[in-house]
Amino acid sequence: MPLENAQPDNLLSTAERRKAGQDLRRLVSRSQHASWRAASDRRDPLEILAETSRHRISWLLPIRYGRMKASPFTFLRGSAAVMAADLAATPTSGIWVQSCGDCHLANFGIYSALDGTPVFDVIDFDETLPAPFEWDVKRLAVSFAVAARSRKLPEHTCRDLARKAVMAYRHHMTKLMRLDPQAAWHARVDVVRVVESIAEPKLRQREIKRLRIASEAHHKGYRKLLERRKSGWRIRPQPPLAPPSVSQHDDTLDVVARTAFEAYRVSQPEERSVLLDRYRLADVAFKVVGIGSVGTFCAIGLFADPDGATLLLQLKEAQLSVLAPYAAPSLYANQGQRVVTGQRIMQGEHDAFLGWASEHGSDQYCYVRSLKDSRLSALGEEIADNALPLHTTLCGTALARAHARSGDAARLAGYMGSGTSFDVAVAEFALSYANQVDSDWRQFVEAIKSGALEARSQ
Repeated sequence: MPLENAQPDNLLSTAERRKAGQDLRRLVSRSQHASWRAASDRRDPLEILAETSRHRISWLLPIRYGRMKASPFTFLRGSAAVMAADLAATPTSGIWVQSCGDCHLANFGIYSALDGTPVFDVIDFDETLPAPFEWDVKRLAVSFAVAARSRKLPEHTCRDLARKAVMAYRHHMTKLMRLDPQAAWHARVDVVRVVESIAEPKLRQREIKRLRIASEAHHKGYRKLLERRKSGWRIRPQPPLAPPSVSQHDDTLDVVARTAFEAYRVSQPEERSVLLDRYRLADVAFKVVGIGSVGTFCAIGLFADPDGATLLLQLKEAQLSVLAPYAAPSLYANQGQRVVTGQRIMQGEHDAFLGWASEHGSDQYCYVRSLKDSRLSALGEEIADNALPLHTTLCGTALARAHARSGDAARLAGYMGSGTSFDVAVAEFALSYANQVDSDWRQFVEAIKSGALEARSQ
């Protein structure tokens, strides 16, 4: 399987590649990354949102807009396409990596590795595509600035959080540069070790307790999500899940989901098919997913064996990446394959059931993974103000590890350097672009008030 990225030149030493990264500053200085000013011909953000919503499930769009309306941060989460267009107009270093494409603080989280260890990593890859490394870094920094402003934190705190995320990225990239390729490839962010290193006693104890409770719940399985009937296991209807058969909007969803799950099963490698063949699809439920994905098709499949063992898989539609108009086109016509390949490249510990559905003659692409445990991932979302600095460090570190798997850590470290020039520049961009997000959000809210857009809570 070809990789979706340019590989580092292994004929050059680490020192030579680092020097090559330093030389790139002559073409695009680090200070140039500080600038943001909307061009006179900047596209209307509402037009971009309308364009990206064209192929989504229409009756879910008001829910999508209702969630985006809540704050500038929720708007940022749902408007990756808007920022992608803006980033394409900014100076680029020339160093490309496998990019997340929608890199904000809520798209990082905690999940359980195959050995049961809680790890922190990028968890959303719907928009993944090769792109300049700084696009992810800038969007991450902007997300902290916007989130901090939404919490009414002081402006200097917003700037410090953005800069801290970039600094963590730069520092960890330098560490990864010094490792041999296998060690760098297998590096991961051990959440337990990070939490136990927190200096503030009260915060440390709180985070340790939250992690322990969520981990214990994870190992007990999804008891509240499932119910045992005479006919066998079923998914219990509860928000955000509902059986497609009761949907008044589209009674074909159940058929579509079952067909896609079957296409996934028969297209998997033989070693995974051997395991999957021990289960049968017992039930399907339709799911309304997070802010950025509302309106795309998503279903949960409950698989069971004759003795009652269960397996929960999530099937999700994959559309063109928001980066596609501005970056190199994907090697893969199947967008599910694009997402899965990007995740396997970027994520240190990926799911054993991760795969895509292949259907000949179909223009709807899907990928499949194990159902994410919301109790663990919620630990990355429920962040108190005093825990934000820790979260910035975790996100910056995890992003550096993800980028180093596809990109050249030595060139990246050489370009960013050992000083704070790059951190300061991107933090400055983050504050300026946060103003743009606020302005776009207000325009979006006005469109809802005027009736141009329909929005509802659920």
